[in-house]
Amino acid sequence: MKIFSPLRSLSKYSITTFRSDLPAGLSVFLVALPLCLGIALASGAPLFSGLVAGMIGGLVIGLLSGSEVSVSGPAAGLAVIVADSIKGLGSFEVFLTAVVIAGILQLFLGILKAGKFSGYFPDSVIRGLLVAIGLVIILKQIPHALGRDNDFEGEFAFQQLADGENTISEIYRAVVTASTGAVIISLASFLLLFFWEKLAKKGVGFFKNFPGALAVVVLGISLNELFRVVMPDWYLGTSADQHMVQIPAIEEGKSLFSIFYFPDFGALTNPKVYVTAITIAIVASLETLLNLEAADKLDPEKRVSSPDQEMVAQGIGNMVSGLIGGLPLTSVIVRTSANVYGGNKTRVSAIIHGVFLMLAVFLAAPLLNLIPLSCLAALLITVGYKLANPATFRKTYREGIYQFIPFIVTVLGIVFTDLLIGIGIGLVVGILFVLFTNFQTAFRVVRDGNKVLIKIQKDLYFLLKPQFKQALRDLQPGDEVLVDATHASFIDHDIYNILLDFQETAQTMDIKYELKNVSPKKRSLRSHARTRETTISE
Repeated sequence: MKIFSPLRSLSKYSITTFRSDLPAGLSVFLVALPLCLGIALASGAPLFSGLVAGMIGGLVIGLLSGSEVSVSGPAAGLAVIVADSIKGLGSFEVFLTAVVIAGILQLFLGILKAGKFSGYFPDSVIRGLLVAIGLVIILKQIPHALGRDNDFEGEFAFQQLADGENTISEIYRAVVTASTGAVIISLASFLLLFFWEKLAKKGVGFFKNFPGALAVVVLGISLNELFRVVMPDWYLGTSADQHMVQIPAIEEGKSLFSIFYFPDFGALTNPKVYVTAITIAIVASLETLLNLEAADKLDPEKRVSSPDQEMVAQGIGNMVSGLIGGLPLTSVIVRTSANVYGGNKTRVSAIIHGVFLMLAVFLAAPLLNLIPLSCLAALLITVGYKLANPATFRKTYREGIYQFIPFIVTVLGIVFTDLLIGIGIGLVVGILFVLFTNFQTAFRVVRDGNKVLIKIQKDLYFLLKPQFKQALRDLQPGDEVLVDATHASFIDHDIYNILLDFQETAQTMDIKYELKNVSPKKRSLRSHARTRETTISE
């Protein structure tokens, strides 16, 4: 396995590429900053643990990732698991031990090439994931754009942990209690972004090279500071401190490294630690693989990521994160989307976002705490709209009901439950539809008068028993039937027995019945032939 292939991918890096990756990394940083803090709050973990995880997601996983566009960080989908685990294990330090073990498990999964499991995710579900995340971003950020910040930043669940509201009722509360200052800042940010992107697309030099996300932040800070002087009632710094970015201050008299927590390895004898580690490893791995597939869909250059390499990177990242007090990490589609729409070219943008997070913690906290969440909400809502573009709904609908139903079920499942449950529902429905459509073409029955051809066009598995039995029941006395299995490399044992047993039924019904290339040795002979071909080719 080529573990260091990502490092070789940077061998031809140039200043031209850096000009694209720097603003993209800055955009991801501005999106990731409140999310890291919000997810830490939702997880019941120290605030710095979210920022530490964000740094590791950029600096470590960004360097080793199997993708040029994916960005990793603390995941909203794991927040409930993390909160329950910390309570169940008794301390955050014991929980960190489970995170380290989870990272080791992910590393081994990557080495064992378990990442290829991602190839089984139906495209309709991946597309539904992207659209659903876009809708959730929009719905969850509307309250922040209106100045209501009762819910944690980065929480994606429909039923909110922070205030007992749900996504819809929270929007209603936000409209009723809207802050004039926040509304003005968010509307001004939307207008600035709209015209900025228009001018950038027209090739206007300044607007093309200077990141619009940074311009929005400068606008947000400037307007809020102006309100403090000319319209104190609209000023957001005193009316609702939670509406501002809140990087916690390092306690006076303590070193910069006091933000780090360390695992309690004395808990290695506790069986609950291993149960937690396995849970985190499985859930984080599934979420990462699904997001990696989605990242490839977003990538304008249509590069194909290495899921095995990504699993190795995630494993190493979670080991490091656990060792220095960070939350568990996954590939995160919100950060990845901001990265792609920010115009990134390589993984360096993810590393840059990690560098900015580190500078934010150690050097720039007082300045960054002046940023109103309403201007960041405008940035996120813009990303959400690009993900949930109405054109995607129209395109998927035109592709037919077998694509549209798994897609829309995934979208609704994520929006009205939470990320993990919604993905689970979408995957189950998607796989069922894939199986159903495959079964529809596994065999066909052609009738011409009393002549009937049952042509087996691909392998027959036991799930096809009901359809096959029905096809045989539909035969009429006097029919001349040919069952042709020439194109099947495998026939399930149960179906093979059904075919043989029907010979007696055919005689009693006066049906002429012939089997062609249906043999009990069919499977083994084909398997043997394939084995020989593989051996010869090697």
